[in-house]
Amino acid sequence: MRRFLLAMAAVAVGVVIGVLVAPHVLTPAGQQLVPTAGDLRSEDGVSRESERDPEALAEQSTAGDEEPTAEPTDEPTDEPTEEPTLSPAERADRRAGVQDREIPDSADGTLSVVSGEQDAPDPGAERVVTVRVEVEDGLAIDGETFAGFVMDTLNDERGWGHDGAVSFARTDGEPDFRVVLASPDQVDQMCAPLRTVGEYSCGRYGHAALNATRFAQATEEFLAEGSITGYRQYVITHEVGHLLGHQHQDCPGTGEVAPVMQQQTITLDGCVPNAWPAP
Repeated sequence: MRRFLLAMAAVAVGVVIGVLVAPHVLTPAGQQLVPTAGDLRSEDGVSRESERDPEALAEQSTAGDEEPTAEPTDEPTDEPTEEPTLSPAERADRRAGVQDREIPDSADGTLSVVSGEQDAPDPGAERVVTVRVEVEDGLAIDGETFAGFVMDTLNDERGWGHDGAVSFARTDGEPDFRVVLASPDQVDQMCAPLRTVGEYSCGRYGHAALNATRFAQATEEFLAEGSITGYRQYVITHEVGHLLGHQHQDCPGTGEVAPVMQQQTITLDGCVPNAWPAP
């Protein structure tokens, strides 16, 4: 009997111990143990949840390394834009203010003064002449550029002032001389009774009336040996020469340099084209 009671007591103690220990040893079927916060971290501090989700780990590791994407902008850049290369003819036209070489026979008929003044480069010259530049409305001419070309030509060191005899100043008031660029019909009226027949220019009555067609296109004979810029300089110098009192001259001989007062628009007569009194 005593042995029986001891055996029962041992069984009871075993049951109690089993009840107390079983929850820490056995996991019921279909149930997982919930890890603690300490169990989720390895020794290097990386979450073991990430080991079960490689993409989450990749996103976490690269999130701080991403560079911001540049937003598109419509603001202009500071990069300079290159101008198209100009041909020699285009450069010559730009220099003289010619915007189109095709000139109508008749334009607006109104002569507009190009505003602006310019001192004579040699105020100590024997004579200072004031010049007013005018352009007929309706012509494809840049008036400011044309006026600058006129003054550069008149005051060139090869021009009428080469010997200190004269220097030219520009005015938009009352002048000594007017330099006018106009259509062929307008020039014919300004030069009458001299017959310029829509082809030629003149220097008389205090104005140098320049035929805009000839100024824009020159003549084939002149261009065969000279340049269009040279012709434009010639026609300004020649007609202003008349206003200064110079008369026409002839070609001195074949192959010689033409005198600036030779009528080179009509013919070179064997001479070499020339725009200057002192070439």
